[in-house]
Amino acid sequence: MVARYDQALPGARAAVLSRLLGAVARERLPGLTGRGSGTATFAAGATSGAVELSFPAEAATAFAQANAGLSVALHPATGDAGTPADTVVDDPGALVRLLWGDVPLAAEVDNSVANLALARATTPPQTLPTDLGRIEQLVVDGHPLHPCCRTRGGMTVEDVLTYAPEHSPVIRLRRLRVPDDRWSGTAPPVLYAHPWQAARLRDHYPWLTDDGETGPGRPLMSLRTIALDDRHVKTAVDVQMTSAVRTVSPAAVNNGPILSALLRKLTADLPISVLAETGGGAVVVDGEPQKHLAYLTREAPRPAHGELIVPLAAMAASPLLLATVHDPYEWWALLSDRLFAPLVTVLERGVALEAHGQNTLVVLKDHRPHRILYRDFGGVRVSAKRLNEEPPLIGDLPSDDPRELRTKLAAAAFGNAGADLVAAFTRHFGTDPAKLWRRTAEAIRGIGTADAPHLLNDPLPVKATTAMRLAGNPLDDLWAYLDNPLAAV
Repeated sequence: MVARYDQALPGARAAVLSRLLGAVARERLPGLTGRGSGTATFAAGATSGAVELSFPAEAATAFAQANAGLSVALHPATGDAGTPADTVVDDPGALVRLLWGDVPLAAEVDNSVANLALARATTPPQTLPTDLGRIEQLVVDGHPLHPCCRTRGGMTVEDVLTYAPEHSPVIRLRRLRVPDDRWSGTAPPVLYAHPWQAARLRDHYPWLTDDGETGPGRPLMSLRTIALDDRHVKTAVDVQMTSAVRTVSPAAVNNGPILSALLRKLTADLPISVLAETGGGAVVVDGEPQKHLAYLTREAPRPAHGELIVPLAAMAASPLLLATVHDPYEWWALLSDRLFAPLVTVLERGVALEAHGQNTLVVLKDHRPHRILYRDFGGVRVSAKRLNEEPPLIGDLPSDDPRELRTKLAAAAFGNAGADLVAAFTRHFGTDPAKLWRRTAEAIRGIGTADAPHLLNDPLPVKATTAMRLAGNPLDDLWAYLDNPLAAV
């Protein structure tokens, strides 16, 4: 493993550096004063003065596949055009420190590189699995745009090898019995706890009583959601992954069943089904439900005979899955009709789904998109005005702002899931991206809603994940805007 890790480390540095350069190329970052193709200028900050960065422009393209050896040259910004580089950097953590000092993002990026190298050092499956848990574990590199794609803040190397999905573990959740007067939720007073979390809870809350463990399950892409035989359980894990510590808020416990019922009604005549959140609960401490002592239960998808269920993120990331596509243009046309167009219909009816590659599962039949499953309601936006009703939701989900609703949908479905798949199809099959996007635009145009012209013509939003990590409140959404590939066709 050590030798394989050492071999994987340069490529992991390049992959994370490429994601960071993508942020430099498209996001509003602290100190950034100008940029061009393969260049960017930063005002004086952690360095001794203003600097200009030079890098391969293609490495900063969204969803680029960077090779080992990628580096960035830093020149004094006030120097002559022919001034040789003062510094050449191939370590993304070092670049963060040069630009912004020893901010928390620097350690997060270091951790991401180390864990990505560890993931790439693991021998991948040689044959395509059919179980959803195993399929989700095919995703090695994590978030395709975020430099913290493999950050596991708070976990040791041993923890990562034991619990992270890219290492194909099988684990068991702990059942912790909770006194009745310390429980809030629709489920009986038993906390389903991730074993990593459970080991840290008992010392702080001695009144939690161990009640054994569940049967075996596999962690899905999110690490903290475990696929058991009869259900999926989203657990709280006090670990930072990409942009947030992954807890389960009281709002999520409240909202899940409400949104499950609402979305089932809105999608009843569409090829999209939701995986209902059926219950859960949280431990109450000092009168308040605790987000790090909570869980949610979600129904497990049940494939019919001949069906294979695949998250779109796994489809884009796995050569084994891409090899099952016989005609990429036909495959994409079916996806446009079964996913992208219906999402616009659901938006018109009142809910903007955050249909990125992790939340959106395509059900394949005869290796072609047959229907869609959607899961996880934490990032949706709900318009009472469009619904003509006001669901009793808690938190920031309600919004009647049409731009906010469209941004939530477009960033996830087109800027993330769609663009990731287009890039993967182009690399793997040599497909024409414009032809793919043209087919999607036709499907959306055919829906004919008031949102459709905006989705087709407005700049494409992409979450500015690096700017968010450097901001005062890293959980507030910030956006970058790209040329809309749907407008070009």
